[in-house]
Amino acid sequence: MISFLRDIFHRFEAVTLASLLIIAAAIWAFGALASEMIEGDLEAFDRTILMALRNPADLSDPIGPRAVEVMMRDLTALGGITVLSILTVSVMLFLALKGNRRSAGIVAVAIAGGQGLSHLSKTLFSRPRPDLVPHGVEVATASFPSGHSMMAAVTYLTLAVMLARVEPRRKIKVLYVALAVYLTAAVGCSRVYLGVHWPSDVLAGWAAGAGWALAWLMLASWLASKGEIEPDRKAA
Repeated sequence: MISFLRDIFHRFEAVTLASLLIIAAAIWAFGALASEMIEGDLEAFDRTILMALRNPADLSDPIGPRAVEVMMRDLTALGGITVLSILTVSVMLFLALKGNRRSAGIVAVAIAGGQGLSHLSKTLFSRPRPDLVPHGVEVATASFPSGHSMMAAVTYLTLAVMLARVEPRRKIKVLYVALAVYLTAAVGCSRVYLGVHWPSDVLAGWAAGAGWALAWLMLASWLASKGEIEPDRKAA
């Protein structure tokens, strides 16, 4: 058994093994949340958090000063289709101008595929939006998973890792990923604060989006090892 594990470790890089474990964990988390949601076991958890973010005397009033609500509306827009599309096209153009046209193509397919997966999931589960509190922004689709949270994870994480691949400086690589994680978290939290998603919707969106983005990073690394796309620039 030990010999078998040693052979597996030598065959795959530690980073690849870690990535596979994270993807597996993300898939498990999404599946577990979906199952619990369907069975109604998340209701108490969702209601407790949603109500904790509201003024008990006035459920239309989120906790905190008015400036916080305005800030949350600004943050939630960072997970909208308009902002994400502009950022995606901008990064694709940047990669193409640097001679990384195939990497730009991977960005397009990964993010378009993530959007399709998000719509499919919403249609499949058809969970109603929260009705406990007034919504802070207008919504039009089903609730599970959170499309803003999922697409923020898909887009920001994919853009971060693809930009990191062409960046030789380690500090800048780390900055890209840190900003992506921060923006993803901020968008998801804003959806719950504004009352347009149950907390479990956001958790599921994060899990699905992160797993999807990491899967595409692995594909990009594999294609680079085969010489199909531009190689990763190692950190200095």
